[in-house]
Amino acid sequence: MEQAFVIYRLPSFSRNLRNEINKGRKIYFFDNGIRNSIINNFSPLNLRTDKGALWENILMSERLKKISYGQLYCNRYFWRTRQQQEIDYIEDYDGVLHAFKYKYSPELRSKLPLTFSKAYPQHSFSVIDLTDYEGFVMR
Repeated sequence: MEQAFVIYRLPSFSRNLRNEINKGRKIYFFDNGIRNSIINNFSPLNLRTDKGALWENILMSERLKKISYGQLYCNRYFWRTRQQQEIDYIEDYDGVLHAFKYKYSPELRSKLPLTFSKAYPQHSFSVIDLTDYEGFVMR
């Protein structure tokens, strides 16, 4: 499915800290319609229980387009610990980690996990919510 551009996999980021998960992968769809078809859920957004997953998938697809169209060269990852601390998306370029946390609701507060900030002090961090969608895609 990956070779047919239906899905793409995002590997985990790890620099061998004991509590980091280093063998996982996250799977995203290039098209949320295919995702919805596979799980057989075409309900309106206000009735969906997977709004966060849909939002994350949309942002990942748009970010991949931005990287491709802009001919940006970076390594892409997600990060998770055994204690379930997570960063949804990391870009590694110019020797700096650029970390992103996606959330559907702008009311929810998100911050960089302390474990990550201690282990990787040279980074930038952005929380991307529904109101930031255009800025994330266009920058």
